[in-house]
Amino acid sequence: MARVRSTARRYAEAAFSVAERDDTVEAWLRDLATASDHLGRDDVLRVLGNPAVPYRDRADVIERILAGRVAKPTQNLILLLLQRGRIEDLADVLREFQRLYDRREGITAATVTSAAPLDQAEQAALLANLTRMTGQRVELTYAIDPSILGGVVVRLGDRLIDGSVLGRLERLRSRLAAGAL
Repeated sequence: MARVRSTARRYAEAAFSVAERDDTVEAWLRDLATASDHLGRDDVLRVLGNPAVPYRDRADVIERILAGRVAKPTQNLILLLLQRGRIEDLADVLREFQRLYDRREGITAATVTSAAPLDQAEQAALLANLTRMTGQRVELTYAIDPSILGGVVVRLGDRLIDGSVLGRLERLRSRLAAGAL
């Protein structure tokens, strides 16, 4: 997962605090995702991040794109990012807001990398094991990387669980090189 800048973290924490106070956390999360989808495109970011374009014109672009799509408080946060020259941090603000939401809801995000797609039974077994291991609800995303040869690699927060064939071969090679066999 990409590292979130501390500036984006502060904006997300402030927004999350407001959202909790107003009991609108889920709405904020949806609105930030919508805004990030619509404003995060390269062509839009080029305009929004261009200081040669007057602030009011860039703000108008945001207001037109987001009209009817996000609530006013979310739009105000985005305009603040624009005003402070931080509009490119919107995706990081969303990621950090999602992390805060997941922590509040007891959700642990994990990324599973396998050499080939996992079938439903394998996914269910992996989910059950990770849920039991963490004691939390786990939300999985999947990636394919044929270079791991087989097995799975799971990134669970800041933990890495390497059950791949490649990982096992590398550990065996290290033990052989160290004369530990």
